[in-house]
Order: sequence, then structure tokens, then C-alpha cells
Amino acid sequence: MRSLFLFNLFATMRSDFGWAYIMVAYTIKRLLLALLVAVTVSFMSFMLLRLTGDPAAALAGESATESQVAFVREQYGLDKPLLVQYISWVARALKGDFGESHYFMQPVSTIIAGRLGVTLTLGGCALVFAILLAIPMGILAAIRPNSWIDRLALTISVIGQAMPSFFFGLALIIVFGVVLRMLPISGNATWRHFILPSIALGYYATPAFMRLTRSGMLEVLSSDYIRTARAKGLRTSSILFKHALRNAIIPVVSLSAVQFGFMLGGSLVIETVFAINGVGFLGYQSIARSDLPMVQAIVLMVSMFYVVLTFCSDLLNAFLDPRMRVN
Repeated sequence: MRSLFLFNLFATMRSDFGWAYIMVAYTIKRLLLALLVAVTVSFMSFMLLRLTGDPAAALAGESATESQVAFVREQYGLDKPLLVQYISWVARALKGDFGESHYFMQPVSTIIAGRLGVTLTLGGCALVFAILLAIPMGILAAIRPNSWIDRLALTISVIGQAMPSFFFGLALIIVFGVVLRMLPISGNATWRHFILPSIALGYYATPAFMRLTRSGMLEVLSSDYIRTARAKGLRTSSILFKHALRNAIIPVVSLSAVQFGFMLGGSLVIETVFAINGVGFLGYQSIARSDLPMVQAIVLMVSMFYVVLTFCSDLLNAFLDPRMRVN
């Protein structure tokens, strides 16, 4: 008995160690990939902003002379090789120093920190709205395929995918703000100010969530273990939510991270339409004013959000689905 107990204990420890080793190896692999993507994205964002034109000429103004442009180029270090500028910019960015805004004459990091909370709140509310609307529609469409519920869900999905978010936002303003006067249409003073922009931003992401939930549920509901659960007489609610949805929802986790990053980037349009003082509206203002340090910092910040969120979703998916750890 004692030898059997020790054998079982050793087998359990070996199994746990193997699981931990696979997870650590998977995490390191994904982390290295995320770092490579981060470096690539930062370099591309740095270069693309310079390929659009001469930053020194944009800062000096249209009426500036050649000597004035040369002075601005030397003052901001734009006369150095691009690789030297990039390395210097990255080294300062890692310390949280993105330089000083050419328009606001304040540190870029301070200005972004003051508006980041607004954009994160808007993106979070939009993501919650999209999930709460899409997942129930996807489940109902999968339970009743080719029915009027399925067709209605697909119609809503197609409209949401085809309609531009700014147009939908303007329609919400006209209906709920101007005609019905139910909700505020600009600013971010109270929670009520986030309702319309969250709907406008989240509705665009709803079709992807709905289609993924529907396809996942259809695949899971036709599997053998679901048929076995039905044969055992389990309740329909238990089959749907405890067995089917648990496996069908895994791809939605990865998509949620990507969509949240997309919402942070897409908030530029929505924040401009609803006059919300977030990072998106700040980016629009900075582009119009040729505020290069501010634009660079915002592009880098949004890109890093994409990278970090994707990395976290990969780890969460690997934890939920062991099959992904071998990839």
C-alpha cells in the first residue's frame, strides 16, 4: 500500500511538473513573439510619421524660410540619422519620457495620462455592450439555426458591419439627443455621457462576437459529448451553459482582447463625434496641429495595448484549452 501511494504521489507530481513546464515554455515563446512585434510596430510607427513629410518643415510652418527650417531641425534633433533618432526615442519612451508637446508646451506623458482614463472607460463600456448584445444573439441563433431568430441576428450583424461607426453615432445623436432629448450628446462629465458613444463604438464589434459565438455553439452542439449529455437526460440549460458555451466561448476571449485594442484606436472617430476629451480626440487634434511627439506617443501607446492584450489573451486561451499549448 505504501509503495502504491508513493507511486501515485510521484505520478501526480510528475504530471503537475509537466503541465507547469509546458505553460512556462509557452509563455516564454509568446513573450518573445510579443517583444518582436512590439519592436517592429514601434519602428514602423516611427518611420511612417516621417515618411508623410518633413517634420521640421511642418513644425516651422508654411511661411518659414530654409534657415528657420534648418534651425528647427537642429533644435529637435531631426538632423541626425533616422536610426539614431529611433534609438534615442525608444530609450526615452521606455522611461516614460515622450518629449514635450509642440502645441500644449507640456510633457506628452502628463497630457496623455490625464485623458487615458476617459478612453479606457469608453472602450470598456463599448466592449461590455458588444459582448452583452452579441453572445445572447449568437446562442439563440445557434439553438434555432435557419429560423427567423437566426435571420434576425444575421441581419443585425450585417448592418453593424456595414454601417460606419461615425454615421451610427450621428444617428444616435439625432434620435436620442435632439429628437427625444433623453441623453447628452457631447462631453464626458457623467456616466450618462458615455451611453451613446459606447453603443456607437460597441455596435461595430457586435457582428464579430455574434458570428463567432454562433459558429462555435453550432460546432459544439453537434459534438458527441453533447449528444451523450442529452442522452443522459441533463437539463437543456445545463447542456447549453455548463458544457457547450464553456467550450464555444474560448475563441471569444481572444477576440475580446483584439476588439478592445481596436476600440481604443477607433475611439478617435467616436470621441471626435461626441466631443469627448480622451486620447482619441487628443490624437485628432495633434494630427491637425502637426504635434509630432504627441502623435508618436499615441500611436505607440495604442500599438502596445494591442500587443499586451493579445499576449494576455493567448495565455488565457492556453490555460482554458490545453490543446493550444502545443502550438
